[in-house]
Amino acid sequence: PRPENNQQNRRPEVKNPGEPGNKLAGIQPELEAKDAINPSDKSIAELRKLGFTAAHVMPRGRMLPGQGTLILLAGDHPDKMILRNQTAMYAQLAGAPRVYPATVIAVMSKYRELYKQAEQAKAHEKAYAKNPQGMKRPNYDRALTAFYPVIDGKMPVFFQAEDVKSAYRVLALKKELGFPLVIADLKQGWHLIDELKAHKIPVFLSLDLPSVKEKKKEDKKEEVSEEVAQLQKRQEEAQKEYFMQAASFEKAGIEFGLSTLSAKSKDIRSNLRKMIEHGLSENTALAALTTVPAKQLGISSIVGTVEKGKIANLVVTDKPYFDEESNVRYVFVDGQLFEYEVKEKKKGDPSKKVDVAGTWSYVVKAPDQEREGTLKIKADGDELSGTISNPNSGQDGPVDDLELNGNELSFTTSFNMGPQTLKLEFNLVIDGDSMEGSVSVGEFGTFDVEGERSSTPNQF
Repeated sequence: PRPENNQQNRRPEVKNPGEPGNKLAGIQPELEAKDAINPSDKSIAELRKLGFTAAHVMPRGRMLPGQGTLILLAGDHPDKMILRNQTAMYAQLAGAPRVYPATVIAVMSKYRELYKQAEQAKAHEKAYAKNPQGMKRPNYDRALTAFYPVIDGKMPVFFQAEDVKSAYRVLALKKELGFPLVIADLKQGWHLIDELKAHKIPVFLSLDLPSVKEKKKEDKKEEVSEEVAQLQKRQEEAQKEYFMQAASFEKAGIEFGLSTLSAKSKDIRSNLRKMIEHGLSENTALAALTTVPAKQLGISSIVGTVEKGKIANLVVTDKPYFDEESNVRYVFVDGQLFEYEVKEKKKGDPSKKVDVAGTWSYVVKAPDQEREGTLKIKADGDELSGTISNPNSGQDGPVDDLELNGNELSFTTSFNMGPQTLKLEFNLVIDGDSMEGSVSVGEFGTFDVEGERSSTPNQF
């Protein structure tokens, strides 16, 4: 579950920051994701609409948030959604706020300490069970006992490591301690290909890719200095490495799954296509979504392929899945049918000229309820500025990064929800006095937006 009221960023009240206790330190490996599953969570419906039928989910947290659970993406009760429990220990190089372990190095040190203590505790329990006479009774620390299946090699550690430095640090811990490792949500893995292949480390590559800002025609014509041109070239080359990462792994013969951990639902299919455009074959992309993760997670006997005797998880599209124009029409999860209508969406046209100035009434169509608001845009030549009302408070706030590319309008804004600040990213298509598109609200999801112009600048 998401932390309430932004609690994760508040400084905890603790007398001894060096020994804050496991909960404040983000050390709760005994927690199980199954106990926090919410069948009505928006992310479940969003992933299912994209064609996903099952997922490997983890608790949220810091250093050691808990243990993973494999779930079906449908069901009215958490217990009915579970495919397999206690699938992995989830770990991150994420420190606690202003208490130990707060830094990456401290997290690594603490992980070593816990692992060694768990080995000692396990050996003590074994000796006590064999002959307890004269021995001190084991204390059965929950955090330590959670390590036992990892120590026995029966449970892997899914270690999130986005960048190359984090990945090398995680590999160093694995080499030192010997636990079964899976590197999760990897974004800079092309530097590690030889080592991952040599040691046969399973990996899940991130579906989160850098966003590329489309250049306007006038930007393309604008002359820049040689230094700026070189900087832009290096940025483009760096972005290309991210886009080519999956293709590099395929070329090296490394099987991989894909992680949606840090990716926005609205970007998943477009990012898959971007990987394919940069060299990843469609067959390998499909395997990374189906057979490979099923094998890596040990559930190939029940999911991953369409075969008699396996769980009835099926996806039906009106064109090949990776086609830009394809739509997911039907999704079966454990035999339960979900049907999706194809709504003809207005398309952006970079060559089309539109006037966006005026007052617009808009509606955000969230699953729980519709939120209404007002968007005001002023034009001073080619310069645009505006304000937008908060659907909750009704107060106007500034619009940032306001851009009009043909008939496509994009902008961002921030709303305060108590102590938490939410960033909203709007992408709209203008057609006369109507608009249609979507708004991304970070980890909360992406929702449809519709609106119409209620007044022109002369009517302000």
